Amino acid sequence: MSVNRVIVLMLLVFVVEGSIVPWIIPEGFGDRIIPHFVFIFVMFAALYGNRHMALFLGAGFGLLQDIVYYGHLIGSHSYLMALIGYFAGVLFANRKPTIIMAVTVIGTACIMYDSILFMINKVFKITNLEYAGALISYILPSLFLQLVFMLICYVPLRRLFQSTQKVQLEDEED
Repeated sequence: MSVNRVIVLMLLVFVVEGSIVPWIIPEGFGDRIIPHFVFIFVMFAALYGNRHMALFLGAGFGLLQDIVYYGHLIGSHSYLMALIGYFAGVLFANRKPTIIMAVTVIGTACIMYDSILFMINKVFKITNLEYAGALISYILPSLFLQLVFMLICYVPLRRLFQSTQKVQLEDEED
């Protein structure tokens, strides 16, 4: 039942990410800051839930993001969200990270996510930028937005995913 709440909350965040957040971003930064709030949810699922939940949430919501926002190259967001979420879940399977570890892991994952997406777009000639230009232009400003969102939502999301994991463990015991 708690996983259903996570999915509904992620759908709500997906809609807010695409409809309200572009209005909040200052006008000069509209093309430089790309919100990936759903990816933050996937990383919380990996760190405080389990790796399988992160894999399925990343694949599902990444595919939704591919279809709705990035129709020219379907599958890249889905694959990367699922893969990075799964590997983060594998790394932290037996221990629960502190807030400093969570900020470090999520920050590194966001840079990896945007960098690999840039490289995929570079291979398929969707972008003309060099990596240094992309890093300064939109990867680091987007990272700042993701980390601010992560810090604002840290306690509620940690509790949500830990309660989800407890419900799953109780269901397995029965």
